[in-house]
Amino acid sequence: MRIVSICPSNTELCAYLGLTENLVGVDDYSDWPEAVLSLPKLGPDLSIDMDKVEALKPDLVLASLSVPGMEKNVDALKDRSIPHVVFNPNSLEEIAEDLMTLGRLTGKVAEATSIVQKYNKLIDGYKEISKNITKKPSLYWEWWPKPVFTPGKINWLTKISELAGATNLYDDVELASVQTDWQDVVNRKPDHICLAWVGVKQDKVKPALVKKREGWDTLYEEKKCPIHVLEEPLYCRPSPRLLTGLQKLAAIIHPQHYPAYSQDQDALLTARD
Repeated sequence: MRIVSICPSNTELCAYLGLTENLVGVDDYSDWPEAVLSLPKLGPDLSIDMDKVEALKPDLVLASLSVPGMEKNVDALKDRSIPHVVFNPNSLEEIAEDLMTLGRLTGKVAEATSIVQKYNKLIDGYKEISKNITKKPSLYWEWWPKPVFTPGKINWLTKISELAGATNLYDDVELASVQTDWQDVVNRKPDHICLAWVGVKQDKVKPALVKKREGWDTLYEEKKCPIHVLEEPLYCRPSPRLLTGLQKLAAIIHPQHYPAYSQDQDALLTARD
């Protein structure tokens, strides 16, 4: 089966189901697993070259609506009658459903069932630990610095925060993504700041920029608020790799309660049945 993925999170879904060898082309931002780096690149996920996609003669294209603007990719696939499926998960539960859907479409139901069982088992384990943590700090997640974008209640990072024994600072806003401003963040007085700027490599994210903002001194004096620079792929992409991000976050926020984090291990691919 010839599969094309035009979104990094969908490329990652393939990896968990053992479908990486079936991929014949990916978007420019797909970078995991390492094997996909040598595949034909089809353009950035918001501007896919559909001529290149069609030339690959895919049996299935994995499209997405996870970022505003991706709708035009879906429209182009429809116009050209290219077989495709569209994923748009906002929650951990919906990511598991997408794994099962992809498994059914590709004859990998057994593999999907196995990985979803591991996925749910890990979530349940972290849920049990979180239940016994009484002091749950608030986390301000910054997806983009100017204008400020942060996840709201109906986003996977609200659940990830809860499973890590914390809360999302904007879990009172019924949106997946919230545009706000830095002063509102300061007024809410987060206990931790988590920087994961979409599309920006970790070493390019500078905490010093946050410390230059008006109100930072007051926030730090009141809360001693630490700034954590986190890997964008582990927190901003709706794929099972979010659980590896969970393991890292929990070990940072509550090292006395959660298992140590190993950056060399994937949460699910190394998990036992």
